[in-house]
Amino acid sequence: MKKENIEEREITKKNPDIENKKIADVMQKFGITQEKLKELEEEQKKLAKLIKTKDNIDFNLIEIYGGIENIFKGNKIISAIVLMKNKEIIEQKYISEKVNFPYIPSFRAYRELPSMIKVFNLLEEKPDVIFVRASGIAHKRGLGLASHFSLSVNVPTIGITESPGECKVEGDKILINNKVVGRVLKLKKEANPIYVSPGNLISVETAEKLTKELTTEPHKFPDVLLEAKKYAKKLLRELFPN
Repeated sequence: MKKENIEEREITKKNPDIENKKIADVMQKFGITQEKLKELEEEQKKLAKLIKTKDNIDFNLIEIYGGIENIFKGNKIISAIVLMKNKEIIEQKYISEKVNFPYIPSFRAYRELPSMIKVFNLLEEKPDVIFVRASGIAHKRGLGLASHFSLSVNVPTIGITESPGECKVEGDKILINNKVVGRVLKLKKEANPIYVSPGNLISVETAEKLTKELTTEPHKFPDVLLEAKKYAKKLLRELFPN
C-alpha cells in the first residue's frame, strides 16, 4: 500500500522549501488562494472560541466509545468509524468518496471533516466519546481536526497524534503560550510517545485518563483507534484491490 497520507504529512520536514512548493502546487490545483486560506484561518480562530475543555458528562460512567480513522487512495478518502462497549466492537460504518480540498498543514478539517460527519451520521448508536487520530486543541489556532469534528457532531472528542506539531513540550506537558493543552504519554516502553489533547467537551486530565484506561498492553494507542485503523485498511483492500 502506498502511504500517501503519511507521505503528505512527512514529505518535507527536512526541507521547508520543498514543502512550501508542494503546498503552493496543490493550492493552485484546487483553486485555493491565499485569501481563501486567510478566511479559513479566521474561521478557525472564531470556532476555537467555542471549544470547552471542561468535562460535560461524568466520564466515569461512559459505556460506548468510538474511534475514527481516515486514509487515502489518490484523491479518495475512506473515513471509517468503530464503536466499542466493554472492549467489544458493537458497530462499524464507513464512507468512501472523493476529496475536494488538498492536504495543507493545520487545515486538515477542510479536507477530512465532511466525510467524518457523514460517517458519524450513519451510526445507529451514539458514542459517549470519540478518539480521533488528529490534534485537538494542541493546534496553532486551537482548533485541530478533533476539535472541529466535535463542534460539528456535539460529542466529546480526544485527539491523538504521534507528533507535538508546533506545540512546545515540557516533560509530559504540551504547551501553547505556556498553557497546558495536552499530555505526552508513553504507553509502550519500546515505542515513541503519543500526544493527547482534548478536542472539545472534555478536560486535559480526563482525556489523559481515558486514553490510559482504554489502551490495552502492549499497544500505545487506544484499542478503538487500532480497530478503526484495521477496519479502514480492510476497506482499502476491498475497495481498491489493485
